Amino acid sequence: MTSKSSKTVKYKRVLLKLSGEILAGGKKFGFDSDVINQIAGEIQSVNDLGVELGVVIGGGNIWRGAEERIKGLDRVTADYMGMLATIIDSLALQSACEKRGIKTVVQSAIEITKLCEPYTTKSSINHMCNGKVVIFAGGTGNPYFTTDTTAALRSVELKADILLKATKVDGVYSDDPMKNPKATKYSEVSYMTAIEKKLRIMDMTAFSLCMDNNMKIMVFNLQKWGSVVKAIKGEKVGTLIY
Repeated sequence: MTSKSSKTVKYKRVLLKLSGEILAGGKKFGFDSDVINQIAGEIQSVNDLGVELGVVIGGGNIWRGAEERIKGLDRVTADYMGMLATIIDSLALQSACEKRGIKTVVQSAIEITKLCEPYTTKSSINHMCNGKVVIFAGGTGNPYFTTDTTAALRSVELKADILLKATKVDGVYSDDPMKNPKATKYSEVSYMTAIEKKLRIMDMTAFSLCMDNNMKIMVFNLQKWGSVVKAIKGEKVGTLIY
């Protein structure tokens, strides 16, 4: 743990999951520089607390393999293209972070040594203990797995205290709040209750991995800026799954 560690934080090692779509802001494709810089600001606030932080980013702002497969592209090729999209997103976020003076490392499950370090658990932990933010790119390195599964896997491997899943909604609801105005928001929910009620939190592979390893999940709206720090301090933000 870095010397900046504060007693005000509840979670000292955190994995933050970002969707690629968030990086696009209001666009349907690509990047919104203002949003990326705002996210870098959130990361800086976390880093300033001395919290050890890893970040997993999706690639949906560049490539959505599930949609492209309809056009005849095979699943394995589409998934590898999606992994490359996460590398592009990771490099974009790294650049924004480094402009703020945040020491940042991109590690990829797919080896592209001119751009990223290869991922190993030991090196990731070493970087985080030395105050660097580690951005995990390339998914799991295998097709058929989502970046939610990557986030769950890295959380468990790195023995994180919690997985923070940043979305465009402010938590988990009993139904889609955009379609059902009577949908109720959960402040906390157990793994089993989430399964029984078929709550959509993440894909079942990722969710099962968290449940089997008692990895807490916090779902919250990233664009309520400041929510990441509040969550790390243990304040009520979004929905806690445990």
